[in-house]
Amino acid sequence: MKKNYTIMQKNIFSMLAAVSFSAISLVACNNESSKPTSEAASMDTVKTEAPAPVAPKDIVDVAIGSPDHTTLVAAVTAAGLVETLKGTGPFTVFAPTNAAFSTLPAGTVDGLLKPESKEKLTSILTYHVVAGAVKAADLKDGQKVKTLQGEELTVSIKDGKVMINGANVTAADLEGSNGVVHVIDAVLMPKK
Repeated sequence: MKKNYTIMQKNIFSMLAAVSFSAISLVACNNESSKPTSEAASMDTVKTEAPAPVAPKDIVDVAIGSPDHTTLVAAVTAAGLVETLKGTGPFTVFAPTNAAFSTLPAGTVDGLLKPESKEKLTSILTYHVVAGAVKAADLKDGQKVKTLQGEELTVSIKDGKVMINGANVTAADLEGSNGVVHVIDAVLMPKK
């Protein structure tokens, strides 16, 4: 009986050892298989949390994004030039600030934004636009640049300060996907 007891004891220890080894193997395998799953879950999280690619802003979007150009944006919209200026271009826009528009005689902006003034407004706005992407470094003192309106603007550079028809360029080379914007401190008025 003692012999049977010893054999049984050996069998129990063998079974316990086998069960322990199996359990350790299962835990180890389970941990290994859960790592890629966690990494995959993390990668999925990263993928879904990654921001969508941002489309490059065109020159109209550059103006829309500026709190200093709300009057210009309203004028471009009233003149029906949004689609044109969102086009392929390239364009260079000399963009007057809200402060520049506020220096015009009282009632001028309101009058220009009326539907019956659309032609005059369009003429003024296209006088601020040049075909091509003209960077500040491309401008030369005394240079004349032809506007989409048909008349020319005169560039003057003194002591490194660039002016367009006497308006100071206060910020230069704001790039858009279809051109460049230069901020100016005055509204340019065409002769005709």
